Amino acid sequence: MATSKDPRVDTYIEGAADFARPILSHLRKLVLEACPEAEETVKWRSPTWVYEGKLLCGMAAFKEHCAFGFWHKEMKAELAKDGALEGGAMGSLGRITSTKDLPSDRKMLAYVRKAAALNASGAPARPRPAVKKPAAVEVPADLAAALKKNKAAARTFEGFSQSCRREYVEWIGEAKGADTRARRLAQALEWIRAGKHRNWKYERGSGAR
Repeated sequence: MATSKDPRVDTYIEGAADFARPILSHLRKLVLEACPEAEETVKWRSPTWVYEGKLLCGMAAFKEHCAFGFWHKEMKAELAKDGALEGGAMGSLGRITSTKDLPSDRKMLAYVRKAAALNASGAPARPRPAVKKPAAVEVPADLAAALKKNKAAARTFEGFSQSCRREYVEWIGEAKGADTRARRLAQALEWIRAGKHRNWKYERGSGAR
């Protein structure tokens, strides 16, 4: 069943510059021919097509050029293989100033069908990068020794989040001289024993002035 055209896309094309209208109309025709089941919509204020619940491709018109791009990451390799991959805000086909800048209709239809097949395959379009765990906080020797002598403070310190422990370690480490470092170390132990974070004075409800 062919997709219903979104009237907002008609409005978008009609409002584009003279050079852009035939480009946008042609791209739209190719997308709907290659993947008639795609849902036509507008996202990020530009015509977009969705297939199998995932972004398929999109186009946009600018002052002096148009852009067309596929969403699935694997399409970059497909376009690069044919020498069609270009840079640009939407990636994929780069700056398009006339229909002559586009690959042949046969190629474009094949690209859209390939993108649709990728969406249908369930392969992740753009996998999220793995989140790196924050590095463990390295406690300086003098703080470690002080905590070893005070088991209650040590237990509290271990119960703090890594970011909270890091704040104490960095504060002590930033001391310019031995006297300042000793004062900060003593103050840190006092606050840690009381279960206070390094910047407890700025926390809501602390009562500090």
